[in-house]
Amino acid sequence: MRSMFGQQFDMPDGYLNTASIGMPPVAVAEAVVEAVRSWRAGSGRAGEFDEPVALARAAFAQLVGVGVERVAIGSSASALIGLVAASLPDGCRVLVARDEFTSVSFPFAAQAGRGVTVTEVELAELPERASEADLVAVSVVQSADGALVDLDALRAATAGTGTRVLLDATQAVGWLPLSLSWADAVVAAGYKWLLCPRGVAWLAVSEELRRSMVPHAANWYAGEDRWASIYGLPLRLAGDARQLDTSPAWFCHVGAAAALPWLASLDLNQVRAHCVGLANELRVGLGGEPSNSAIAVVDRPGAAERLSEAGLSVSTRRGAARLAFYLYNTEADVKRALDTLA
Repeated sequence: MRSMFGQQFDMPDGYLNTASIGMPPVAVAEAVVEAVRSWRAGSGRAGEFDEPVALARAAFAQLVGVGVERVAIGSSASALIGLVAASLPDGCRVLVARDEFTSVSFPFAAQAGRGVTVTEVELAELPERASEADLVAVSVVQSADGALVDLDALRAATAGTGTRVLLDATQAVGWLPLSLSWADAVVAAGYKWLLCPRGVAWLAVSEELRRSMVPHAANWYAGEDRWASIYGLPLRLAGDARQLDTSPAWFCHVGAAAALPWLASLDLNQVRAHCVGLANELRVGLGGEPSNSAIAVVDRPGAAERLSEAGLSVSTRRGAARLAFYLYNTEADVKRALDTLA
């Protein structure tokens, strides 16, 4: 059991795979277990889940720096990005980073039949190439290697222009302080750095973008008064981003309501310093240079296999070992990885 940042974590030593799946605090897991117990006993009621949805929605808004009225809920990042992609006018030009995570690029590439084109450029070139596109879609932190997009440069390049910006913050929100109200859309899945059960995601959209979007998944939960929107026409959706909601996966939101408010209460500059500091200890220990990411990549033959055989949990991306350091990791995890790779 580890005690970090005011929470207990019942996790194995050497867990360095948050970029794939986050480890929940004990309190988060217990909240989900209790909800399942209520379901098992037949005592759960649908309306009881409105509060967890609202709590997690508000905390997500705080974590990315937007008003809560801009936030919609969904089940995955790609499904929410798909709503944006499906609402683009015919013939739109979309710019993405080369080798971007496909949940960001595929929804736009799937619109090719309407003349939507998707162009890949190097991550560092995105700001200077932004004027060539109607929309730039990029991960704040790249999944494969932890590289960060230059948000300041991208914001400056698109300010006052017709180019919209969609940011996938899945690999960033939770460890990286964010203030993204300037972006047209910000999406994130919850099961990595937000430490939620898989099956919950959020999309923050600007008012201008929301007005241009079609709520293709319109349903009772997206109603202005959801419990009075269960039967019959006319269409009566919420007047803000809730009109893009899909009906929530209840137990996932119970976990999110326990995890996100706690994360939003932390000093994220301190969290970033902790996570990036551990990642830099690994980089320097292996003879490399410090960086600004909580994700470190070890591109050595057999690195991932050696780490796995030594009992460390890591992942493999593009042939390299990917190690992700989060608030529950310690210097002991770094030392164990360095000793294994020595």
